[in-house]
Amino acid sequence: MSDRALAEFADINEKVREDWKEETTPYERVRHVIAHTYSPVSADTVAEDALTSPKTARKHLNALADEGFVVTATGEHGGTTYRRSPESLVVEQAADILEHVSTDELVTRIGEMRDQLNEYRSEYGVDSPEELAVEQTNQTLEDRASDQPEIDSETIQEWQTLRRNLAFANAALSIANAERFVDGDRRSTDRSISA
Repeated sequence: MSDRALAEFADINEKVREDWKEETTPYERVRHVIAHTYSPVSADTVAEDALTSPKTARKHLNALADEGFVVTATGEHGGTTYRRSPESLVVEQAADILEHVSTDELVTRIGEMRDQLNEYRSEYGVDSPEELAVEQTNQTLEDRASDQPEIDSETIQEWQTLRRNLAFANAALSIANAERFVDGDRRSTDRSISA
């Protein structure tokens, strides 16, 4: 890439950053940054990415922690670190599933995923992809012939992804059921109040 092309590219990135800063609040930018942060980071790191001051970032991160969107911890140097809360991610994924899939279809898909997990367990003779990886590593280290087929890392990754997707689908179904009962309880209360 030529120096001129690099300069234009840098200008475009700077323009996008300026537009983002103009079109959003510091809170929105901090929330956006932390929504994609799964490893603990400092408020300074979030502030830099969110185009705001560390003090402002810390204020919004603490508010997001109070809401349950962020998890805080003490870093190795004693400062507070922040990352996306796993619970908030599960709720977001579950809500997204419920927006796009009916409850009946969700029940069907959950059954299919459970069947696939059982097929993995039967085929490989272990209960989890982690056990499969350990077993394969041990076989490789022992360099012995095995009746078990050679397993590639893609199979292990697919198994892990399937297990994660099943967890999200189960969470979505649980939320749908809870909403149905809460809505049913509210309708019962409304009827008894009006009677």
